[in-house]
Amino acid sequence: MNRRQFVRRSVGAASLAAIPTLANYVHPAIRTIYSNDTTHILSCQRPEARRAGFTDELLAASITEAAGVDAHFLQPGLGWMPWWKSKIYPAADHYAWLRDKHGIKTVQTVGRYLMDGGDMLTTLVDTCQRIGVAPFLSFRLNDGHHVRDLKEAIQRGKPSANMARHYWENYERFRIGPNLINWDEGVFDWSIAEVRDYKFALIEEACANYDIAGLELDFLRHWVRFGPNTKADERFEITTAFVRRIREMLDRTAAARGLPRRWLCVRVPANAAVRPQQGVDLAALAKAGVNMINLSYSYFTWQDESVRRAREDVGESAAIYAEMTHTTMTGRATNGSGTQPFLRTTDEQFYTTARLAYQQGAQGLSLFNFPYYRYHVTDTIGPFHEPPFHVLPKLKDRAFLDKQSQWAFLSSGRKDTILGDRLLPVILNKDQAQSFPLLMRPPARERADGLLRLRSDEAIADREIEVLFNGVKLAAVEPVRMPLPHPYADTWLGGLEDLSCHALPASVPVLDKNEVSVTVKKGIRVRLIYLDVTLPH
Repeated sequence: MNRRQFVRRSVGAASLAAIPTLANYVHPAIRTIYSNDTTHILSCQRPEARRAGFTDELLAASITEAAGVDAHFLQPGLGWMPWWKSKIYPAADHYAWLRDKHGIKTVQTVGRYLMDGGDMLTTLVDTCQRIGVAPFLSFRLNDGHHVRDLKEAIQRGKPSANMARHYWENYERFRIGPNLINWDEGVFDWSIAEVRDYKFALIEEACANYDIAGLELDFLRHWVRFGPNTKADERFEITTAFVRRIREMLDRTAAARGLPRRWLCVRVPANAAVRPQQGVDLAALAKAGVNMINLSYSYFTWQDESVRRAREDVGESAAIYAEMTHTTMTGRATNGSGTQPFLRTTDEQFYTTARLAYQQGAQGLSLFNFPYYRYHVTDTIGPFHEPPFHVLPKLKDRAFLDKQSQWAFLSSGRKDTILGDRLLPVILNKDQAQSFPLLMRPPARERADGLLRLRSDEAIADREIEVLFNGVKLAAVEPVRMPLPHPYADTWLGGLEDLSCHALPASVPVLDKNEVSVTVKKGIRVRLIYLDVTLPH
């Protein structure tokens, strides 16, 4: 079976014409999505990838290790330089420009791979064909990683090796603001047609030359695309028009390659309050041809009602996916970017988050930053582990999910616009009750009693804290660092002195929304950063 036959079989015989109903518009087989930004190879490495450079074999291994998912979303680069065989901006031209114009002779790891004939999209399609997974291109619309280097690059008078010629030669005209180190200002302003056209050209080239099953437009790398002077209606008009243009191009290039209608996915903030700043109107995008919506909290696994709200916006016109990641909370950086301690997402938290999403109308789940369980950046945020790949095929088995222990939580995450107005962290002053909503899906069957935990970033063992769960007072019990077994012991679980634990009778939690009221009865105020509830199977 060749690539085109595979894609036809995996995608289904969808018509190239717009089909308004969800059953035909979205293939029902895509329940789980795995996002691959090549960190498996370049930083969060597989053991055999260490010191091995970048090869097609390692890229293929990073795809096959995510066994059990339905679609593999590859991000080949940051969206400024194509990491495929490109005629618009070939790797040879980029490195010749760096060498001849700026005297930069360094060829980075991926650059050597590309200069030697490497082609990530060919490897993606070929590997997905072999394992029976739908191959998607995920394209970052306004990634800002290179902005970290902009101030120093300007001082040197030459770009860094990872800056595309398009960015370096246009940053004075196109960037959103004057701040040289702030991603919000250093990325390009999408109100400028030339900015949009450059991105469109790269996306079109990839779609015209590879048998991908679909495309994801990533609105979160970096999430800012417009300056403060662009009015709200202009942002919506520009964004929707760009998506409509992409939809037409997808259909045209699929037809030219003899492929069925491709899926169009958008990765957007799960926090609805942020989307107007991006010009993202989910209902308008669905009408413009989007048939998959990937709701993201960027770096975090989160539990809330975002799927339900998105479903209210789009009805049955698009499939909705809830994104989950390697962590539920990060701490203060120890030495710059990437050195934040982070709380690992447990199996039960993946399963519980999945159940909540399905209950609200999600088509399925997506995984992001999954290899971050492996070593990266520094030993101080370890110990590290292999990612829990065993959870991937189970996320689409709703019967299995219904039988698992529950782990619901509220988290402070980190200070990030994408998270919006967070419930945590919060200061609990003495004798001032504060209430928190908690979503749960307790099984209807008989179950064991559970545990509610409050976590601070300081010692609170001397406090007396009263907890009411749906109006029922819970008895305080000895602190527990690991309420359900998992392999991530000693990975920033907090000390016993930072915890306040309370027994939760199994009969008290209810389906969907629960209310937790917390009052400090004795001792000084408490800074609450995390609240979780476990119900053992």
